[in-house]
Amino acid sequence: MTETLLGNRDEYINEFIGFVGSSPSSYHAARFSAAILTSVGFTEHREEEAWGPVAAGSRGLVVREGAIIAWHAGEGVTATSPVRVLGAHTDSPGFVLKPQPDFTAAGWSQAGVEIYGGPLINSWLDRDLGFAGRVVTRSGEERLVCTQAVARIPQLAIHLDREANAGLTLDRQRHTQPILAVSAPETSVMDLLATAANMPQPGEEFAAEPTAVLVADQGRLTAGDIAGADVRLYDTQPASRIGARNEFLASPRLDNLSSTFAGLVALIETEPAAGTISVFASFDHEELGSETRSGAAGPFLEDVLVRLRAGLGATPDEAARALAASWCLSADAGHSVHPNYQEKHDPNVRPLAGQGPMLKVNANQRYASDAHGAALWQRACDTAGVQTQAFVSNNTVPCGSTIGPITATRIGIRTVDVGVPLLSMHSARELVHVDDLHGLARAIGAFFAGA
Repeated sequence: MTETLLGNRDEYINEFIGFVGSSPSSYHAARFSAAILTSVGFTEHREEEAWGPVAAGSRGLVVREGAIIAWHAGEGVTATSPVRVLGAHTDSPGFVLKPQPDFTAAGWSQAGVEIYGGPLINSWLDRDLGFAGRVVTRSGEERLVCTQAVARIPQLAIHLDREANAGLTLDRQRHTQPILAVSAPETSVMDLLATAANMPQPGEEFAAEPTAVLVADQGRLTAGDIAGADVRLYDTQPASRIGARNEFLASPRLDNLSSTFAGLVALIETEPAAGTISVFASFDHEELGSETRSGAAGPFLEDVLVRLRAGLGATPDEAARALAASWCLSADAGHSVHPNYQEKHDPNVRPLAGQGPMLKVNANQRYASDAHGAALWQRACDTAGVQTQAFVSNNTVPCGSTIGPITATRIGIRTVDVGVPLLSMHSARELVHVDDLHGLARAIGAFFAGA
C-alpha cells in the first residue's frame, strides 16, 4: 500500500480492488487488515497478554476472530483524552458451509450450505464460487482457507419452468445447494479446504515468516486433521471498474468492505488530532444482528477502550469524562436512488451515486444520527472537500439498521451513521461510484484529524 491513497482516487480504487480480492471472508478481512497495519508500524497485541502504557504516537491493534480494532494515539494524550472511533463491519450476507457438508443427489456431488444474513439469493445463481474462511485442527491450530472456483448454484433452465420470469421463487433448502462435481465419492469439501489451508495466507507479502516455512515446521494438513470449519461461499469474479466513464465499481462485499478499507486507510494516513486517540473498529456478524463476542453488540470495543484507559492511568471519573467527549462514526453502505424502482425511495430525499457519501437518518433510531452528529459529519466533509448528501427511508419501506445504534447503546458514545450509496445492496455483486468510495475515506481522515 502506498502512503498517498487519500490524495489519489484511482490509486485508492486499485488498492481497494486488491483488498476485496484478499478478503473473501470476515476472517480474511481482519487478518489482511492486520498485516497491512503491522507493515507500517502498528504493534499487534494478544488479548491474553499485558499491553502496557499508552504513549503519544503509539499505534496498536488486536484481532478477535473476524473483527479487528486498531488505534493511533495523538500527541499530548492524557487520561481524559477522547477517542474518535470509525465503526464498520467485515462480514457480508451469503452462504455458510454446514457440518458434514458432502452429499450426492441425482448423480451430482454437492455441498450443504446455510443462508447467512439476508442475501439476494437469486444473485448467487450461476456464479463461479469458492470456499473461504477458517479451519481449526484437532490440536487447536487455526488456518485461513480460500479455494479457487469449485462450486456453482445452478438455476433451472427456462424450458423446465416457463413461468420463471413471471416470479422466481427459490426454496432456501432445496434450490441453494451448490454442485461440486459429477457424482464422485472421492470428492470432499474438507479435502479442498485442507489443500487450501496449506497455501499462502492473507497478508503473506507482509509476513516475516512465509506460509511455506510455517507449513514445513508444522506439517501439512489433511482433511482428517480438521476438527471445525467456519467457511463461506464467495464469488470468485474480481471487482472491476465499469461504466461509460469508468466511474463505477462492480464488486462483491461492498457492504461493508467499502467502509472497512476507508477506515483502514484513514487511520494509516491521518495524524490524530492532538490530545485524541483515533480508533478503527471493524466488527463481524453485523448481518446477523451483531450479538456475538466479535460483533458490535459484544464486549470487544469496550474491552479495548478499558485497556487503553488503563494504559493512560485513568480513574473511573477520568474514563467517563473521556467517553463523554468522544465520537463514533458508524460507516455502513446505504442505498442510492434506483432509476427502475423510484417509488421505493423517499420522494424528496434522493441520494444519487457519485454525489458523495451519505448521512443516514431515521426518526426511529435505526440509525444513530442526530443534529449534533449531522453537524460533525458536515464539518468532516467540508474539511476534506467532499460532497455529501442525506438518506432517509420512504415511510412505507422498513428501514434497516447498522452498528451505530448498537454501539451508542453498548458504549454510551455519541454516534452518527454514514456510508456510501450502493445499487444492488446484498447482491453477490454490488455497484458503487468510485468518487463516493474515495470521498468516504477522505471524510474519515478529516474526522480522525479533529474536524
